[in-house]
Amino acid sequence: MKKTRLVVLISGNGTNLQAILDACAEQTLPAQVVAVFSNKPEAYGLERARRAGVPAIAFPRREGESRPDYDHRLAEAVEEFQPAYVILAGWMRLLSMAFLGRFPNRVINLHPALPGAFPGTHAIERAYAAWQRGEVNCSGVTIHIVPDESVDAGPVLAVQQIDFCPGESLEEFEGRVHEVEHQLLVNTLKTVLERSL
Repeated sequence: MKKTRLVVLISGNGTNLQAILDACAEQTLPAQVVAVFSNKPEAYGLERARRAGVPAIAFPRREGESRPDYDHRLAEAVEEFQPAYVILAGWMRLLSMAFLGRFPNRVINLHPALPGAFPGTHAIERAYAAWQRGEVNCSGVTIHIVPDESVDAGPVLAVQQIDFCPGESLEEFEGRVHEVEHQLLVNTLKTVLERSL
């Protein structure tokens, strides 16, 4: 079976990237990660890619470089790997249309909250703080297409709700969110890839 080409963009530890790499290696995901890019050269996720034999590319923003210029340069570099999909797995930069326009309906993002809730960074911490204040009793994980520059918005591919447990710490909640992220991301990608075969 032909494997779908994926490029993964990360900014940090890369645990969601690892889940994808493992699923590809175990052949539970009919895909191949052909490159991993990070805007942060020190991101541990690049080491995960190297260990899996995947090109690991540090791609920091140049001094004085505008967001559209950076995104255009990134799009050119990503396009060289001819991905069917670009996966944002802990990518902590907003992408402009200079990037998104090159991969219409082919950029998939993971947001560690429910649709429309806590857009932007630190969603897990913000959801936990809202629970502590009695404003919410659950959070979740959303996988969605990124059609434009709206933050953590776009056609939803999958959602999983996560209820808070009385007395749990932020670290415990965060651990549960990451477990759901890894499973939901791989399962959603599997569904998307099977549909597009």
